Amino acid sequence: MSEKKVGVRMLKAKLSSYLQEVKNGHTVLITERGRPVGRITPAFESVEDKTQLLVRTGVASWSGRRLKPGRPVARLKPGGKTLAAIVVENRD
Repeated sequence: MSEKKVGVRMLKAKLSSYLQEVKNGHTVLITERGRPVGRITPAFESVEDKTQLLVRTGVASWSGRRLKPGRPVARLKPGGKTLAAIVVENRD
């Protein structure tokens, strides 16, 4: 996924061409006086693209290794109520 940088004024002047870039899979970084203020991304991105974006922007860090499967957080006792029954019971 590539990212193009554009100022607000230029974006307004050539909006349709930048939207075409987004349709082609590119991301457009919108700047105002050289400072980033927004981003236009394709509506459907792969999980890999989203992960790379989070790492690039500093929101997340990732070593690149696969995650280990986690253990279940809660378990029900055998013969006890189902989870659905407990949720319905607690809605009151």
